[in-house]
Amino acid sequence: MSTIQRLQAILFDVDGTIAETERDGHRVAFNAAFADFGLDWVWDVERYGALLSVTGGKERIRRYIEEESCPLPHDVDVDSLVRRLHQRKTEHYVSLVEHGAIGLRPGVLRLLRAARGAGVRMAIATTTTPDNVLALLGSVTEEPGLADWFEEIAAGDVVPAKKPAGDIYDLVLSTMGLSPEYCVAIEDSANGLKSAKAAGIDCVVVTPSVYSADEDFSGAALVVDCLGDEQQPARVIRGQPWGGNDVGLEVLDRLITQTVKA
Repeated sequence: MSTIQRLQAILFDVDGTIAETERDGHRVAFNAAFADFGLDWVWDVERYGALLSVTGGKERIRRYIEEESCPLPHDVDVDSLVRRLHQRKTEHYVSLVEHGAIGLRPGVLRLLRAARGAGVRMAIATTTTPDNVLALLGSVTEEPGLADWFEEIAAGDVVPAKKPAGDIYDLVLSTMGLSPEYCVAIEDSANGLKSAKAAGIDCVVVTPSVYSADEDFSGAALVVDCLGDEQQPARVIRGQPWGGNDVGLEVLDRLITQTVKA
C-alpha cells in the first residue's frame, strides 16, 4: 500500500541527469559539426566544461565565437551560422544516441517505472532540443515508447530565458496544472537547481556528473551520486540518509512533506 502523501509529479532534467550525455555525446557532436563546416574549432573536455556554464547549445556556440574572437568571412551571418551549426550538431548527436553510444544513468529507469506504476505524473524540463530528448528516450530498448510516459516534454527554445531562470519549470507547472509544492525536480547542475528553486520546486541533485561534481548544491533537498538500483546503490552526498539503497517515491515524498512542515 502506497504511503505517498504529497508527491504528484517528478520533473526531470535530461543532460547529465537522465543520461551522461555531455562529454561523449554533445561535445563530440559539436566537434563533428564544426568539421563539417570546415571550421578548425575543437572543444576538448576542459573547454566544453567551461562552456557548460552557458545553458543552451546555440548560446554556447555564440559565447565561444565571442570569447575566442573567431574570424568569420565577411559575408557570413552569425545568427544563421549558429543555427545551421546547431542543427548539424543535433543530427550528429541523434545518430550517436541511435547507435547506442549513450545509456541511462543508474536508477533512472527504476524510478520511471515506479512513478508510472504509482500514477505519479512525469515531465521533462530541459534546455536541449526536443529531437535530442526523443532520440535518447527512443534508444531505451528495455521500454519502447518511453517518451509517451512523460505528460509534458518542455525542451529547447520554448521559453524566453533558459536555466538558471525558472521559466522552463514555470511552463511545465502551468501546462500540467500543478503547484510546485507537490513536485520534485531531478537535476545534475547548479544552474538546474537554481532553475527549479526559482519556480518554487524542491530539487534532488544527482551528481557527480562529469562536469558538475564541484558545483555548489547547497540549496538542494538531497544530493546523491545516482538514483540507485540493484547494481549500484545510491550514496548520499548531502542531506539526510533514509536507510535505503535507492531514491524511491517514498523518499521524494518525504522530502517535500518535510519542506511543508518546516
